[in-house]
Amino acid sequence: MVDVLIPYPAQSLALPPGLDVHTWVGESTTTSGPELLTSADTTGIPAQDVLDRVEFYVIPYGFAPPATNLIERMPKLRAVQTLTAGYEHVLPHLRDGLTLCNARGVHDASTAELAVTLTLASLRGIPEFVRAAPSGEWLQAWYESLADKTVLVVGYGAIGRAIEARLRPFECDVLAVARTAREGVAGFESLPGLLGRADVVILICPLTDETRGMVDARFLAAMRDGALLVNVARGPIVRTDALVEEVRAGRLRAAMDVTDPEPLPPGHPLWTLPGALISPHVGGLSSAFHPRAKRLVQSQLTRLAAGEPLANVVVGDPVGGEA
Repeated sequence: MVDVLIPYPAQSLALPPGLDVHTWVGESTTTSGPELLTSADTTGIPAQDVLDRVEFYVIPYGFAPPATNLIERMPKLRAVQTLTAGYEHVLPHLRDGLTLCNARGVHDASTAELAVTLTLASLRGIPEFVRAAPSGEWLQAWYESLADKTVLVVGYGAIGRAIEARLRPFECDVLAVARTAREGVAGFESLPGLLGRADVVILICPLTDETRGMVDARFLAAMRDGALLVNVARGPIVRTDALVEEVRAGRLRAAMDVTDPEPLPPGHPLWTLPGALISPHVGGLSSAFHPRAKRLVQSQLTRLAAGEPLANVVVGDPVGGEA
């Protein structure tokens, strides 16, 4: 019998035999959604005698420290599963021998939709229309189309591919960049030469030592005048002060689902600068999340019970079955 701790009620999943399922939703219910548990469904953090037995832990969705801190209270833990595509918030809590799996595939549809939404909204003047509505101002003018634009996707993984698939019908050209070059995809070393070709730059790369602060004054200066920067990755990838300078000068525009700092504090210039559009880190928060998250959790638990290697391993070795 393998003890697992997940943020879903056991009866909501088609679970294989051989698992002892415990449930904990985490301490925040703001992102629970219609199919995830709420605090009313649980009695708080499981007792230590339960945590002492847990071997597979699915972290409740989000980035709250209590959920990641719990890793350190599970001595038999062998594998951790996030429900986020990014996993930098979990790394400080891992110990030698632990396997970490991310939620690759879960957020592709939702985040790709938002990336395209932010792009279209910014180009077609939607923020200006919303701001003008209370005063009844009629802002009829020529606005930019996505058609005939060149879009550079920085971080061509699963979500990057999903973004490209949704961009193609808009009759735009798509360039792709990833950490490692491959056929049809340039490496990060090609960025300086590609930035000047792009009308829109969409960031969807993971936050690593290499990408932290990557979008600095030099990066932004290489973008063409009037270009749009869309960040659906992580806030610290962008040097916020450098971006504010460019947007304030009117040379660049920005549409950001993630910021640094985050949440973006009241009074920050990005809230009110013309040419800036902010959404509150909702790339994964849509109705597309829960069905895909539950399928991933169920698949991983099936693999675990069958002694098969886990999917989406980003740290450590695939594990499965009894230790």
